[in-house]
Amino acid sequence: MADTTIRDLFLEREKSTLSEFAFLTSDTKGREHPYEECSVRTEFQRDRDKIIHSNSFRRLMHKTQVFLAPADDHYRTRLTHTLEVTQIARIIARALRLNEDLTEAAALGHDLGHTPFGHAGEDAMRKCFSPDFAHYKQSLRVVDKLENNGAGLNLTFEVRDGILNHTGKNMASTLEGVIVKFADRIAYINHDIDDARRAGILSPESIPKDIRDVLGDGHSERINRMVLSVIKASEGRPEIRMTDEVQQATDELRSFLFANVYENSVAKSEDVKAKKLLESLFEYFCERPELMPEIYYRNVSEEGVSRCVCDYISSMTDRFAIDLYNDLFVPRVWGGKR
Repeated sequence: MADTTIRDLFLEREKSTLSEFAFLTSDTKGREHPYEECSVRTEFQRDRDKIIHSNSFRRLMHKTQVFLAPADDHYRTRLTHTLEVTQIARIIARALRLNEDLTEAAALGHDLGHTPFGHAGEDAMRKCFSPDFAHYKQSLRVVDKLENNGAGLNLTFEVRDGILNHTGKNMASTLEGVIVKFADRIAYINHDIDDARRAGILSPESIPKDIRDVLGDGHSERINRMVLSVIKASEGRPEIRMTDEVQQATDELRSFLFANVYENSVAKSEDVKAKKLLESLFEYFCERPELMPEIYYRNVSEEGVSRCVCDYISSMTDRFAIDLYNDLFVPRVWGGKR
């Protein structure tokens, strides 16, 4: 036992304490490139740390969630959204005795590929680069190829799988990855309501009463009921789901948000400008790819100009994109003597 490491103790603890449906770290399919084991951290713990220390993670601080480049410090950004998703996902994983480390790593990395200006930026990349562009695919590309000066983060298969399959009809191969999918929806539905109320778009009474009767009136109450619903419906089962009543109310609330917030003329008033801005930047760098940072330009011969320009623009924060556009396209006032 003299050679037993802290990492070994963690792995043994998983086997003795986690649910029969949990994904054990010792069963990982591993990484694409060989990696020396750490004596203190397990593989999923290392993935979590790799993501937190990445440039892409820090840039989430200045990327839009719903409201573009908000001046008010209390509106959510893509980073605060990610932290809320992670917190909700960990609560569910812990309650179900699933692998909290795997859940946490996938949650922290799920939005690393999001464009500036949120889904408006995603729409712009679909128009300029490819109809198949999607932020979850770009998130995987970020961790596989673009981060760490082009070497990628070399994450485990299961974390990469959770990142890629966190949205839409996609389904992760582990229950921990599926938790991220539910946590993402729980987080954005509720914090987007909070931000919409802050913006004066919604009032407490705006949400239909039949939905409020099931999910509650307040921010914390809704999150709590959704989280408890997932735990109740999934406990002791090899699946992650909500109770039928809460799932139906959650779906109705999401539809309500699409009609009243995500497609609201006030909330989306700057989207057209944001798309035009990114389209202009895309065209500019497609014509002058050598002006991109080396990390993007050096892949042009291998992957093509448009792919590399898409990578560069997708990496930008809202502020950087606006400042760059101003530098390139807005004339400066001459400051000479009159």
